Amino acid sequence: MRGAGPSFSDRIIVWQGSHGRHGLPWQATRDPYRVWLSEIMLQQTQVSTVLDYYPRFLAHFPDVAALAAAAENEVMALWSGLGYYSRARNLHRCAQEVVSRFGGQFPSSAELLQTLPGIGRSTAAAIAAFCFGERAAILDGNVKRVLARHLGMADDLSVAANERALWGKAQALLPTEHLQQSMPIYTQGLMDLGATVCTLRRPVCLLCPLSADCVATHEGEPERYPVKTRRVKRSRADLWLLHAVDGQGRVGLVQRPAPGIWAGLHCLPAYGSLQELMKCIPEELWDEVIEHAPFVHVLTHRDLHLYVVTTHLDAAAVDALSVDLIEWFDERQWQAKGLPAPVRRFLERPLVEGL
Repeated sequence: MRGAGPSFSDRIIVWQGSHGRHGLPWQATRDPYRVWLSEIMLQQTQVSTVLDYYPRFLAHFPDVAALAAAAENEVMALWSGLGYYSRARNLHRCAQEVVSRFGGQFPSSAELLQTLPGIGRSTAAAIAAFCFGERAAILDGNVKRVLARHLGMADDLSVAANERALWGKAQALLPTEHLQQSMPIYTQGLMDLGATVCTLRRPVCLLCPLSADCVATHEGEPERYPVKTRRVKRSRADLWLLHAVDGQGRVGLVQRPAPGIWAGLHCLPAYGSLQELMKCIPEELWDEVIEHAPFVHVLTHRDLHLYVVTTHLDAAAVDALSVDLIEWFDERQWQAKGLPAPVRRFLERPLVEGL
């Protein structure tokens, strides 16, 4: 048993003051709207990417009321390229519920925050800790790794009972005093430690404030933790995208149905095979279509192999195009739409290459 000395939480707090991250734009605020927005954006997304989107989003929607009043298409357009688009739809719904249920003020407890769309237990705890000093534990991927290594928790975290046990341990390690000051620093420190020192591969144990009594460090195999045996198998999907351009240079887009991939976004019409796509194009234009080199778009558990076919249409051919619910947008218009990242990159490519 470790003798008298700084507690787990005290060491995290001291480390955060001297070695943690301090220059991120969502730090140094207790505005729950800004903290919530950053937490949602950072789910499954690198900090470097969010640094680009976060200020643009705030400039357009400076508070929860502005976001709640916006059209969904407007929200999706600003989110375009961040991926995991259900986050954007839940973000919009959450803002509307904050306004309708709580008068435009985020609730101050993790328990109530969890009742809002898109806010899970860890995100709710982060908002409550950062903004209201609530003694609530977070348990995102980085934090699971720090705690599992420190405690030497070899139980499989794919098993719900084992993850619940880790939640209990995380709660027990929280600060117990001066919560308004200590909880935001501790929570940020735990996140930063997992992101910068206790990394998935090659953790820098010599720089860790917890190394003195870290089980994984003393075993010499920190990368063994956390244990999670249940893995989701990667799959492959092939999509053929129709890039139809009319005589005015406008692009034909359809809005993707929900649920499903890219739900609610505007997209080039997508098909399961080249034969299915070609049926939509007037037969007299088949010899003139351009088949672009295929490319791969990587999702969390799926690789999308995308094949784009371009066809240029005159007025008669536009009328003959067999695509339901297609709408035509000029460059300014489609730039403002919520588009899947690979579709946006394809449409912007001629602008970049000057073609």
